Amino acid sequence: MSKVLGILTGGGDVPGLNPAMKAVVVSALDNGYKIYGIRRGWGGLLNYDLDDPESFSNVYELTRDDVRKIDRTGGTFLHTSRTNPQKVKTNVIPEFLKDSPQGIKVDADTMDYTPHILQILNHLGIDTLITIGGDDTLSYSVRLHNEGIRVVAIPKTMDNDVFGTDYCIGFSTSITRSIEVIMNMRTSLGSHERIGVVELFGRNSGETSLIAGYLSSADRSVIPEVHFNIDKLSEFMLRDKKDNPSHYSVMTISEGAIMEGADVIETGEMDAYGHRKLGGIGMIVAEAIKRRTGSNIMYQQVGYMMRSGAPDSLDRMVSSSFGNLAAQLVARNDTGRMVALHGGKYTTVPVSMVLAGKKVVDVPAFYDIENYRPKIKDFLGVPMFLN
Repeated sequence: MSKVLGILTGGGDVPGLNPAMKAVVVSALDNGYKIYGIRRGWGGLLNYDLDDPESFSNVYELTRDDVRKIDRTGGTFLHTSRTNPQKVKTNVIPEFLKDSPQGIKVDADTMDYTPHILQILNHLGIDTLITIGGDDTLSYSVRLHNEGIRVVAIPKTMDNDVFGTDYCIGFSTSITRSIEVIMNMRTSLGSHERIGVVELFGRNSGETSLIAGYLSSADRSVIPEVHFNIDKLSEFMLRDKKDNPSHYSVMTISEGAIMEGADVIETGEMDAYGHRKLGGIGMIVAEAIKRRTGSNIMYQQVGYMMRSGAPDSLDRMVSSSFGNLAAQLVARNDTGRMVALHGGKYTTVPVSMVLAGKKVVDVPAFYDIENYRPKIKDFLGVPMFLN
């Protein structure tokens, strides 16, 4: 074992990535490792051309000075992408790889360039990867683990939906940002006596809508796990407005929420993991409620502001702890693992766990299907984040 690590972040950025990477780098250097930062996620390796020195900047050795101040800000100093090397569409194949024998044809429009990724890792002498991402990014970590690469994964996603862990980096800050928007929005809603619709990120899991709505005392919270009836929801929101002495009401809705008899709202082309861009269901719901109730509406799509800025104290603590634990696993030669939180304690699970299922809201335990709002049936023994 050469004691050379690579580290990367993939998928959407979240607050907490930089503290996690700082913890990994400092701990790894203390243990005598050399560590390379891989820029733009899996894209940094896919676009690494052995015949083009300009592409070598995609991977560079990290020092203490490189990470000294990165934990003071959000985002990822290594940048990110949604590249999936085992599913590269023909229209985005790097020019130097188009005629390469290292491409494996998946179908008419898709190529698998895992042999190229393995060649670059071997060329750089990287025998261990620490990967930080959601289930999409980490699914390729599983592929490399199966190919013999030593991998330790760190789960991040503002939706908190990576399977195998109670908590993912970025979730607490996204809830904090969402609550701030909802609570601040109440002043305008009350002043104008309107119905407010706040759309939050959340593709398959409604945990952000559920928790943000619960903690901000929103009147209703719509989640992807329960298809909603727009007539019923409109009646609720109008009644909530009339029952409020300040004469307004406010609801949260996940971007992946689905109206009865309709499909999820998606736009644009699929990314490398088969996802199209979500968003817009909140606007559709707002206009539908206005037509049905005659009430003026305020619609706010929180969007990327949920994942912007520096991490809150909880995300800073968890990300730093995850980073240190990941580096310790490498030092113990305990790879093929994902760091995790279970029952409030740090632990690890097989990295393949990310493919074992989908993490969604436990509807019977935490949600009132009939009234579209959080309802915790019994708090005794419930996880802190209601997951």
